Amino acid sequence: MSVIVTDTGFGSEDWSHEFHSVEALGQEVGAPAFALDLASDTDPAALEGRLDGVDLIRVDFPSSADGRGFTIARALRRMGFAGRLRAKGHVIADQYAMARRCGFDEVEIDDALAARQPEPQWLFRADWQAHDYQSRLRG
Repeated sequence: MSVIVTDTGFGSEDWSHEFHSVEALGQEVGAPAFALDLASDTDPAALEGRLDGVDLIRVDFPSSADGRGFTIARALRRMGFAGRLRAKGHVIADQYAMARRCGFDEVEIDDALAARQPEPQWLFRADWQAHDYQSRLRG
């Protein structure tokens, strides 16, 4: 099982459709909802102009030390992707604010990580907009 982390805390999976690889883009004509699974080494530029009809993108984090997913999220948002963007895998509570600032809407973690880093640790970082250095500089 997995836990979905948002600014309001832990929740359960609410996506009931399949996740597809990048190769499936354009093949699922008429699908009621379409979600992509992206590996951490995906080149976001290859998705330019191909994201119409994509409702959710899930970006893999194979390690908490691998920050490529943050770059992918930022690039997707700059391309205009307005759907749900989810980080999946080895994202730790300390990285939650960074994930949100990069454009992720939510984080998917496994039950083992949720047990090691319970909900209060994630909620502590949920006020991610108020504590960034740019806000302090502008204030």
